[in-house]
Amino acid sequence: MLSMAGQAIAGDTSKVIEAAVHHEARLERDKARDGSRHPEAILNFFEVAPGQRVLDLFSGGGYYSELLARVVGEQGSVLVHNNQAYLPFAKEDLAERHYLERLPNAELIICEADELQLPDESLDRIFFILGFHDTYYQEPGWPAIDRERLLEQMFISLKPGGIVAIIDHDAAEGSDTSTAHELHRLAKRHAIDAMETAGFKLKGSLDVLENPEDKLTLSAFDEAVRGKTSRYVLKFVKP
Repeated sequence: MLSMAGQAIAGDTSKVIEAAVHHEARLERDKARDGSRHPEAILNFFEVAPGQRVLDLFSGGGYYSELLARVVGEQGSVLVHNNQAYLPFAKEDLAERHYLERLPNAELIICEADELQLPDESLDRIFFILGFHDTYYQEPGWPAIDRERLLEQMFISLKPGGIVAIIDHDAAEGSDTSTAHELHRLAKRHAIDAMETAGFKLKGSLDVLENPEDKLTLSAFDEAVRGKTSRYVLKFVKP
């Protein structure tokens, strides 16, 4: 149970998150996605707050990077990561983002994910949004990711008590990891197992992005479900 002081801090942070989501300078394309992404609920669930240092892993076009930068504020910072293979898919969004001018507390990193070299215990939060399945994906033009090495880097760079946010397209219960390649989906159990093997503890989940009408059998990029897939939201903590 939160103390009165704790409740006040949580309330203040919630107001900061609300202001970030409704900020007039956000891109129109971002605002159009809010209805299916519920960013206010997500940022509150993962306890994002002013002053934090956050890694947005495989940030793509930067939908969450911008929100995170606005929440953590001048005293915080956001590491905005992409690898070379992600850049072509995100080019339209990135062309409008103009991080240096609009979000000076955002630091851009372009490297392969398992080559990240971050200081030990330097991060308060890691956001890994719609990309965990890519650690099981490989084809020409998309380099194989050393998942164990990546998760080890994440664990080492996160402060004790720090949180990892995992959101991804769910696959049918009992399916194997081949769905990551075939459907760009990964069953929740595989994400949990991989994270717990790396030393993280599952702290909770949120059902706000689940869609019972999604049968979990179509590619996440199929027009019938694109933007409407059933997604799990998992909160992991470093003990």
